[in-house]
Amino acid sequence: MSTKKESFKSFEELDCWKACRDVRQYVAKLVKKYPPEEKFRIVDDMLRAARSATHNIAEGFGRYHYQENVQFCRHSRGSLHELKDQLICSFDEGFISKDECEQGITLVDTALALLNGYINYLSRRKQRITNNE
Repeated sequence: MSTKKESFKSFEELDCWKACRDVRQYVAKLVKKYPPEEKFRIVDDMLRAARSATHNIAEGFGRYHYQENVQFCRHSRGSLHELKDQLICSFDEGFISKDECEQGITLVDTALALLNGYINYLSRRKQRITNNE
């Protein structure tokens, strides 16, 4: 029996996807208290960015090629940065408290760190395969 960790069988096993899921769930709960007139403004933007973060990780995982997977993870990273700006904007406009903003940013920063680690892992794996061919 081998103790070596086998490759991931599902995107749901990825820590970066799990962290992005936490972000998505936080945002979905947070925006419920926004003013109704923001439903098709910042609320829609935030929900789309939060969902995009997990969606792109899942789609990239399904591509099976390292470079394509990395590219989708970069899209996910962009969505997380967009969401960070939307949290700051929400605070600036008085929709959320400083604590809610900081909690959201902490979740986003955690997801970004894990996602960057996964991107680095994929890049190293691609490099190893390229060097062995």
